[in-house]
Amino acid sequence: MGNLRYSIIYAMIRPEISEKVSVGVIILDDKDFDVRFSRKKLNALQWLFPKKEYRFVSKVVSQLNRNKRVNTVEDVNYLTRYSNNLITFSPVQSVDVTPTKQNKEWIYRSYVYNSVRSGV
Repeated sequence: MGNLRYSIIYAMIRPEISEKVSVGVIILDDKDFDVRFSRKKLNALQWLFPKKEYRFVSKVVSQLNRNKRVNTVEDVNYLTRYSNNLITFSPVQSVDVTPTKQNKEWIYRSYVYNSVRSGV
């Protein structure tokens, strides 16, 4: 049984006070790398960023998985250390659960986007 590892992708709203929004997550297990992101959250950023910065963040997040830019834990660690002031990555965290499809979905819903609405 392997551990499920993940890194959260953040868009920095106001870097001077570390205000950020989680827009995606990189989920890693022993043989698989999965990048998931919330299109709704990315679309909401267009109201918070100037057009040029919005396009940059949206492009980087949506192309992480498509172009296989993240292949190893070392790649994620590199992104964690050398990200810029618009997009950052959390250090890789580990959860002692089996890396199943349901647990990967749980990570995504917990840290990025839960489509279930509360009765607020």
